[in-house]
Amino acid sequence: MNELDSERRGWVDAACARLDRDRLRQLVFEMTAIPSPTGEERELAELLVAQLTDAGLDAAYQPIDIAQGNATARYCGDGSGPDLLLYAPIDAHLAGDPAEDTPWAGAELRPDMQLDPFVEDDFVIGLCAENPKGYAAAIVVAAEAIRQAGIPLRGDLMVGLGSGGMPTNRRPGQDRYNAGQGNGCSFMLEQGFRGDFAVIAKGGWAVAWEEVGLCWFRIRVAGIMNYVGTRNRFDHRNPIIQAAKLIEGIERWLPEYRANNTSGLVAPEGSIGAIEGGWKHKPSFVPANCDLYMDLRVSPRTEPVDAYRQLRAAVREICDGDPELDAKVEMILAIPGATTAPDNWIVQSAVQAWQQVEGREHVDRTNTSGATDANILRGRGIPTARIGMPPAKSPLPFGNTFSMGTVEVEGMMQLARCLVHIAIDTCTRRRDEVGLT
Repeated sequence: MNELDSERRGWVDAACARLDRDRLRQLVFEMTAIPSPTGEERELAELLVAQLTDAGLDAAYQPIDIAQGNATARYCGDGSGPDLLLYAPIDAHLAGDPAEDTPWAGAELRPDMQLDPFVEDDFVIGLCAENPKGYAAAIVVAAEAIRQAGIPLRGDLMVGLGSGGMPTNRRPGQDRYNAGQGNGCSFMLEQGFRGDFAVIAKGGWAVAWEEVGLCWFRIRVAGIMNYVGTRNRFDHRNPIIQAAKLIEGIERWLPEYRANNTSGLVAPEGSIGAIEGGWKHKPSFVPANCDLYMDLRVSPRTEPVDAYRQLRAAVREICDGDPELDAKVEMILAIPGATTAPDNWIVQSAVQAWQQVEGREHVDRTNTSGATDANILRGRGIPTARIGMPPAKSPLPFGNTFSMGTVEVEGMMQLARCLVHIAIDTCTRRRDEVGLT
């Protein structure tokens, strides 16, 4: 692992001195106040383009359709070094609208799920203030600091803030089906905005060089249509009741799947996240089918088709143990996991940056099951490192509950320092120094 020489160390210090906590707090506050549910990120992307332009970067809005698009920016080097893409998605997993989000997100939306951000101590709280908007804000501020410090780059420093990063298909009311699942990142790369290396800012205070992919399945449980008034006169098998049995069997199987597919940094999980069966406007009728929708994560060393076979075999075994159970598995989404060699330049540079900022030896973060657009970047041939923020130093306002809406400013600062270190370490070198011809 190459240590920074004194000149680069000075450049890192000069850029880090320009990182401004108040600027970072205000930026993430403004970003959080703008709704950006998957498929409707245009307003936020245009704000970020304006911010990056004001900072002196060559920024542009990249439209995908009338409502969705990416923010891109570039700080050009002299052309003799590697180009580095700092990337984060910007779309939110909720709309911030009770009409769309409740009751599934809760009977009412908590403050960290709403579009009215506020500051509490060192926290900014609001819908997706931490993930993904805090990560994107750290990238913007890091790039601004490098530009303001006038660091002489060889390769280009690129900023990519992508739409459609959430694991979701078309939301209600949208026309286009491929709004999520890394659509913005994929479009960005297809349009030629790509670097020799990439760093994605997403959760986890460690450097990761691989992560799980994800497969979605529809499991159709068969029954016999009937009517409540005649259920005792005709053949009767309620698929909703049968689905409950199958769910229990799948839940018992999932730890086995996890154990059989754990390797490297990942320990793939699975969950049943949705169920559909019958007519909610006429529950007097028993449906002939009930569908379960499942997300099953896959290791970079497990092909999606193999995960399909594992799940299908498990469902078959569960059904064989109950003569009333009849179910069919169909794969409806497949995004493979991907890996970058841990000795690749960008991974080693990120590890060195983490150690400098954290002041201790890097410890690999294992048993992970989160998927991001890093799979899109790596799948398109770009060596990619993933890095996030440290755990909050103060207790989180909403305790140990799932929330992407609480971000600590100090955590964003730590991430920004890492990004500055990686960018200067990479973009000030010749291509041959980082393993490129």
